[in-house]
Amino acid sequence: MKTIRIKNEQDIQQIEQTVLVLGYFDGLHKGHQALFAEARKIASDKDLQIAVLTFPESPKLTFVRYQPSLMLHLTSLEDRLQQLENLGVDYLYLIDFTSQFARNTAKQFVEKYISRLKAKAVVAGFDYHFGSDRYSAEDLEKLFDGQVIVVPSVNLNGSKISSTRIRETILAGNVAESNQLLGYSLSTCGIVVHGNARGRTIGYPTANLAPLDRVILPADGVYVVDVEHDGQIYRGMASVGKNVTFEGDELRFEVNFLDFSQDIYGDTIRIFWLEKIRDMVKFDNVAELVKQLQVDEKIARYWTPKNGDH
Repeated sequence: MKTIRIKNEQDIQQIEQTVLVLGYFDGLHKGHQALFAEARKIASDKDLQIAVLTFPESPKLTFVRYQPSLMLHLTSLEDRLQQLENLGVDYLYLIDFTSQFARNTAKQFVEKYISRLKAKAVVAGFDYHFGSDRYSAEDLEKLFDGQVIVVPSVNLNGSKISSTRIRETILAGNVAESNQLLGYSLSTCGIVVHGNARGRTIGYPTANLAPLDRVILPADGVYVVDVEHDGQIYRGMASVGKNVTFEGDELRFEVNFLDFSQDIYGDTIRIFWLEKIRDMVKFDNVAELVKQLQVDEKIARYWTPKNGDH
């Protein structure tokens, strides 16, 4: 896949004819995957390259009052690029969604971008809108003389799969459902840093993590996770939140590897969130905490995916 960052349409020098996929892909969930399945069919039938025009950050940053959560993603940009390549994309065009870009009408967007990208076919989701005049995906047919494929809603349990729905499940701690909606396991990368080293004194040493990617962390609690370190996968249990038993007031993100005893400070590891075990609880004493951790460990060690989990 060739990744091309552009400032405006002048930077586009597409030579080959394409099937163009449009949208903002914040974590390529099952709904997005349906778009690329259609694009691959068309590309194969018509001997076209697959191109994507999208944005590295949320278009909402240009329209609404700033909140730090707007800078957090379901999946890091690096992972999204890898996913797009795996989905068969040949050309990825990244453009910042600026005020200037937002001023383009639907007609101007088609003339400046869709035409320059040599699109013979366009694939978009049913809820895609474009242009300052907010044309819908169906309206594309009025402005574009190629093939237009509007992909319908992909649903799970009667509701559409969307980035908003997935964010809500993560923030509620329901990572098992998040993974079903995504079609893969939610993950977070972090660098191992020094903490208070209390875990090793009670038989549960933890790797304290400083998150490296701007992704949403699940709700406070204890989770079953898989941990990737140095190409190996280990089962573990991770906690997010304040260490209330020890009167902690800082947000902590730490993981206990099962059957692992190396010092790995400074290493980067990836956490795959599998299922929430419990909320954070304040225990009256260390003995109660250890007893609960033994229960947590048993749950984590013997956890297996349910049907449809990843």
